[in-house]
Amino acid sequence: MKVNDKASQDFGAAFGDAREDDSSREQTVRKEFWHKLKRSAGRIPFVDDAVAAYYCAMDSQTPIRVRGTLFGALAYFIMPADLIPDIIAGIGFTDDAAVLAAVTAMLASHVKPHHREAAAQALGKPPAGPDDTKTASAT
Repeated sequence: MKVNDKASQDFGAAFGDAREDDSSREQTVRKEFWHKLKRSAGRIPFVDDAVAAYYCAMDSQTPIRVRGTLFGALAYFIMPADLIPDIIAGIGFTDDAAVLAAVTAMLASHVKPHHREAAAQALGKPPAGPDDTKTASAT
């Protein structure tokens, strides 16, 4: 899957990058998220939610506790070894999806339309219409 790196950079410039004293989870997510996504995007059904969660976590306007929780869920997605290894065909991403779905469902009010729009742009998809109220719990 082709990911639009320019969209990622534009979002950071528009909504503010995180502080310089990043936590280790944030550093891991910043360093590895796009690489992992490019390797596995065709195999994960929750790619839109993962990218929207990424943009929400990177948004300096998102409350710090929400950002920390999202970074934890995204770091779990990035980890090569987790509860169910990602290399197991068919079920490898189920634990990642469950963690991300649970976190984004709890924090749905913080994943704003501009995060979903940035995700759609980064994934090369058309922007969602005004009637699209998709949340991670619907995935």
